[in-house]
Amino acid sequence: MTALTKTAGLSLEPRQFQELRDIIYTKTGIFFAENKVYLLENRLSRRIRELGMESFDAYIRHIRAQTSNSEEFHQIYNAVTINETFFFRFQSQLEAFRGLLTKLIVAKNAQGRKKIKIWSAASSTGEELYTISIILHETLGPRLRDWNIELIGTDISHRALALAKEAIYSKNSFRGSMTDVQKQRHFEELEQGRFKVRDDIRNQVIFRYLNLNDSLEIRKFRDIDYVFCRNVMIYFDDEMKKRVLRSVYGVMNHGGYYFLGEAESLHGISSSFKVEHFSGAFAYKKE
Repeated sequence: MTALTKTAGLSLEPRQFQELRDIIYTKTGIFFAENKVYLLENRLSRRIRELGMESFDAYIRHIRAQTSNSEEFHQIYNAVTINETFFFRFQSQLEAFRGLLTKLIVAKNAQGRKKIKIWSAASSTGEELYTISIILHETLGPRLRDWNIELIGTDISHRALALAKEAIYSKNSFRGSMTDVQKQRHFEELEQGRFKVRDDIRNQVIFRYLNLNDSLEIRKFRDIDYVFCRNVMIYFDDEMKKRVLRSVYGVMNHGGYYFLGEAESLHGISSSFKVEHFSGAFAYKKE
C-alpha cells in the first residue's frame, strides 16, 4: 500500500487539532479558531503525504522536535498563510501615505536629517515594498540621491521572500491602480507576460526573514518612520496582536505611522497609537 493510499482518508481529531494549534501558536503566534479545523486538516494532509507519514500523530511528533525556523515550519507557514498581494493595493491608503511622506520630507529636510526608514512587516512576495519604493522615487525625484533611504521587507515565508528577491511578476500582480506609465518606467517586460522590477527600484529594498512572534529580533530595528503591517493581524489572537504592537511601537520614531489592512483595526487592542482619518483610509500615529 502506498503512502498516498494510507493518508488519503486522514482526518484531524479534536485532540490532534488542539495539539497542532498550540504548537503553531507557540512557534509563530498564528492562531486557529475552532472553525478552522478543516483548513488545517486539508492543507497539512498534503504535507503528510509528501513526507510519507501515516497519521497526524506521526506528524505532530515530527514537528515537536523542530525549531520555529526549521524547514518543516516553513512548509507549515506556506501551507496555512495566504500571500495575497499586488502592486498599488489599497490606493486610498497609499495616497494618504504619499501626503504624509511629503510632509515628512519637508520636516526632515529642515532639520538636516535626510534619512527615511520604512518597514513592510509582512512583505509577502514583495509587491507592497516595491510600490513604496516607486512612490518614494516619484515623490523625491532627482533629490533621492541626497537621501539615505532604508526600505526593509520581512516575512515568515522563505518561499515568499525568494519570490520577492527575484522581483519577477505576472499580470496578476498588476490588478491594482498602477498606471501604464508607471509600469513602463519601473518594469522591464520579459517573455510570456512577465515583468521584472528595474534595478533602481529593486536595489533600494532589502528582504529578510522575520517571525513577528520574535520580540528580540524586532527590537533590533531602530528609527522606523513608517510600518506597513497589512492583513497579517488577522492570523493573530488579541494577546499576540498586543505583543507585536508593543514591540513595533518601541522601534518607531515619534510621529511615525502604522498602516493596517482595510478591514483591520487596533480598537480594543492598543491605545498607544492615535488613529488619523484620511480620504477613504486611516492610519495610526505614534505621538
